[in-house]
Amino acid sequence: MKDLLEELRRTDRTVADGEVAAGPAKVVVLARTYDADVEDVWDALTDPERLPRWFLPVSGELRPGGRFQVEGNAGGVVRACEPPRRLLVTWEMGPPSEQDASLVEVRLAEADGGTRLELEHRAQVPPEMWDQFGPGAVGVGWDGALLGLGLHLAGHDLGLTPEQLGTDPAIRAFNTESAQAWGRAHRAAGGDTEAVAAMVAATTGFYVPPLES
Repeated sequence: MKDLLEELRRTDRTVADGEVAAGPAKVVVLARTYDADVEDVWDALTDPERLPRWFLPVSGELRPGGRFQVEGNAGGVVRACEPPRRLLVTWEMGPPSEQDASLVEVRLAEADGGTRLELEHRAQVPPEMWDQFGPGAVGVGWDGALLGLGLHLAGHDLGLTPEQLGTDPAIRAFNTESAQAWGRAHRAAGGDTEAVAAMVAATTGFYVPPLES
């Protein structure tokens, strides 16, 4: 298996305030370069046959204006699709919203003989949720997605069942370090040191719960 922590260190993270149509929002951005051409990365991101190999099964109408559903996760609407450069979707964990309160945009560009991917998640976050978890609430999940994509593009497979993901030491270490990385990004954006530390602890507790003895 690849060194998962080394894969994690390949990603740059930023945290900022922003806007969506529904009002003020929090913004997290992940960026990393893959050793694959743009067309291959785009195909991995949009081909319903490849998505389950590194992410999750996605059903629905995968076209501009179409509604999609990620199995056991979010659903939404495809707002823009510009092959092989840009994909913009709404990202709804609950019932469909009349306003785009949560948006995920993926941008691709050639870089260093490979492909630079930027993933931006811009969303209205309930204040109590942000105060408890901060950017790691979604950031750790997106780190896992980018890890899966990288392994897939390189022809690797974690070889773990969904049940094993919660107990595998390498995955637990990955999620722990991901929460710390989002804490560093938050502090770099001006987050209060003590508040950020509490957010990191809460995020770690969520993604890396104690193992049953």
